[in-house]
Amino acid sequence: MGMNEMPLINIENGGITIAEHAVLQGINLTIGAGELVYLIGKTGSGKSSLLKCLYGELQLSRGLGTVCGHDLSTISRKNVHTLRRDLGIIFQDFALLPDRTAFENLDFVLGATGWSKGSARENRIKTCLDAVGLVTKGYKMPHALSGGEQQRLAIARALLNEPPLIIADEPTGNLDPETTNGILQLLHDLVRKDRAVIMATHDHSALQAFPGRVLHCDQGRIEESTNQLL
Repeated sequence: MGMNEMPLINIENGGITIAEHAVLQGINLTIGAGELVYLIGKTGSGKSSLLKCLYGELQLSRGLGTVCGHDLSTISRKNVHTLRRDLGIIFQDFALLPDRTAFENLDFVLGATGWSKGSARENRIKTCLDAVGLVTKGYKMPHALSGGEQQRLAIARALLNEPPLIIADEPTGNLDPETTNGILQLLHDLVRKDRAVIMATHDHSALQAFPGRVLHCDQGRIEESTNQLL
């Protein structure tokens, strides 16, 4: 990698401990732009804990870690917003603001991340709604959208600040199989030469339809896996 091609995620001999229980240990992980990475493993195997560590919700209890150039050891409640500005985060339960329209959900985020009001902000919202096929539904409240549309809106929100890294935690966990395929296609299409997507999933059919790197959480370790081992 050249000087400009720093990995988006780099963890060396990392460990994550929650309430004195070692959830993951010996984490050695490097992810660069242009990669689609799946995180698989049983419930409780540490997938969500790893993702929470990447977006600053949990701290590494040992080892070194950088995410999008931010040293994880320096991230605290006070400055975690600086890390999250460089990330798009997508949750299983969509995590939308229920009392605001689709457009207002995105507008809220842009306001919170320092965009001044005006046409650039409106255009950015429209661009992101368009990217997920919701450009005609900006006026709708989340409850008036289908589950798949709510997740598309959450993906649009994740794209607002053009992040180099998208983190998705079971993004299709609450969706039916037909809807799931459209969401997976969308996430797959977000990978570009300057962006990586890391996704925790139970949906192993995704690995066949949209091949990528596979990381397997098992017994406190993260192992690189090949599709054949599933």
